[in-house]
Amino acid sequence: MGVSEAAELIVVNCGQLITLAGSDRPRVGPELRELAIELNAALAVGAGRVMGTGSWEEIKHFAGPNSQFVDAAGQVVMPGFIDAHTHFVFAGSRAEEFERRALGETYQSIAAGGGGIRSTVRMTRAASEGELFASAKRRSAWLIRTGTTTAEAKSGYGLSLESELKILKVIRRLHQVGPLRLIPTFLGAHEYPDEFRDKKASYVQLLINEMLPAVARERLAEFADIFCEPHVFENTTARLIMTAAKSHGLRLRLHVDQLSNSGGAELAASLGAVTADHLEQTGASGIAALRSANVQPVLLPGSVYALGSRKYPDARQMIDAGLALVLATDLNPGSSPTPSIPMIISLAVTQMKLSVSEAITATTINAAHSLGIGQESGSLQVDKRADFVIHECSDYRDLGYIFGVETADQVFVGGSRVYTRARIDQY
Repeated sequence: MGVSEAAELIVVNCGQLITLAGSDRPRVGPELRELAIELNAALAVGAGRVMGTGSWEEIKHFAGPNSQFVDAAGQVVMPGFIDAHTHFVFAGSRAEEFERRALGETYQSIAAGGGGIRSTVRMTRAASEGELFASAKRRSAWLIRTGTTTAEAKSGYGLSLESELKILKVIRRLHQVGPLRLIPTFLGAHEYPDEFRDKKASYVQLLINEMLPAVARERLAEFADIFCEPHVFENTTARLIMTAAKSHGLRLRLHVDQLSNSGGAELAASLGAVTADHLEQTGASGIAALRSANVQPVLLPGSVYALGSRKYPDARQMIDAGLALVLATDLNPGSSPTPSIPMIISLAVTQMKLSVSEAITATTINAAHSLGIGQESGSLQVDKRADFVIHECSDYRDLGYIFGVETADQVFVGGSRVYTRARIDQY
């Protein structure tokens, strides 16, 4: 065996090695529970890719004189989480609004008074690119230490050509410096900014004629998104903007049916969107439309929880309909200020009645496919990226069962260790 054939890294003594090996497509129905677990296994990594998985007897031929060994100590080893819906590049805080909601005000009433998204827009516009980068870098570390190795990242807190480009450039820079891998999404249609409240048609034209061409020209985004609700971008306007986005080569993700069942799921299906996100209010006809168009639902239980709502998406009906479910954090300053996929898994299990295995699939391989990276990420299979996490638990179900704890013990991106949790000194 030549040195080039030897593994650079071998993880041994994996109590449960969750590979999610299987079909190279999004998983549906009973497939969501098939984690392809290997017991008492090892994982070999070379050139940032998976070389092999299996028992030590099956893996030991990858060992070479320069191979580094990591002992997983009988713990769970699995792919890094892929967070398919975040808004974590922003300035300021909305903690004051959070307390106001706790005391009885609604999200909608606060937004109508100039708070909500528009308050974050004002703070984000005032921040320099360097200041935005520093705050977002801190939040990217939150994601890493909770076990996320790839995340979709949206703009949407600029709502002007200059500020939207500023956010997208921060996302690109964060991706370049790593270790978190980022997939950029343009969300200029997040809200109408203050200066366009009385001339909304003009803002739509700004989006179509200036923002989208600039984003496409500078190749700053892979997807376009929109907040589709009757009081923000209603369906006719949303169709116009998203059709323009498609003409620039951007794939589509849509915020739909979060606050009202206004036909958003059907709109996403008719536009050929990759995902329809939120879906708290979506009914049977919307679910059927998503299934017919092979649109992946991205469910965001963290926003339901943080807003104090009790109306969670009907995840079981979506699974029964054959949809390739995705779960994500919706990390943002207003309605879901959490970076934690384990928290989302717990909510999915307790509030939407998913199994832990279904939730894991929805935050790994299915999330990868929703971002167009399922051929290289989301499972631990030969030649895929070696993005994986050693969790401090002996059973994968602990990820939903034990909540409020960061279980990620070691995090690896492209085969390199990027995070090790600090130990408490023993007395």
